Amino acid sequence: MGQADRDVYIWIAEHRVGWLDPVFLALTAIGYAGLVWVGLALVLSLAERRRALPVAAAVGAAVWSVDILVAILKEAIDRPRPFRTIPDADPLTTWAVGHSMPSGHAATSFAGAVMLSAIFRRATPLLLLLAAAIAFSRVYVGVHYPADVLAGAALGAVWALGWLAILSRVAPRRGLQPPRAYSSRAP
Repeated sequence: MGQADRDVYIWIAEHRVGWLDPVFLALTAIGYAGLVWVGLALVLSLAERRRALPVAAAVGAAVWSVDILVAILKEAIDRPRPFRTIPDADPLTTWAVGHSMPSGHAATSFAGAVMLSAIFRRATPLLLLLAAAIAFSRVYVGVHYPADVLAGAALGAVWALGWLAILSRVAPRRGLQPPRAYSSRAP
């Protein structure tokens, strides 16, 4: 998280493409609170005729619990946002909550994408692409360093894998019918 992180942040800011600015601002906007992932859980469940509520609940649990963890880590790590420490930073927005490390958008996006990918395997490439785009948008719009986003993405992915492991053990004992991907006997 040193000079290289700062240099990449500045390089990205200096190489923005004007017509992409609204695209990345929109990606940042849909990433707030991880709601896009719960919405996608509902849409994909209905499209594949699955019970939507258990899928949305599982995704919501992973996304919102990692968001709480991120808030705690941000306070503990206490890394200022780049636009607060780099005098020539040119953020597209300064609307950001808390400190910089790790990125909450990246954590919730990768938690949501990994959870949904375990359930809707054919959608995995698009889900991961959306997660990466939302995560990258945070550097592009100027509110995170690249290392913040990488840390958040890794945290979110690992967190979702933990939730999937828990669900594979708990859900069958509760009489729930989890998606096959939750089961340790899944192909």
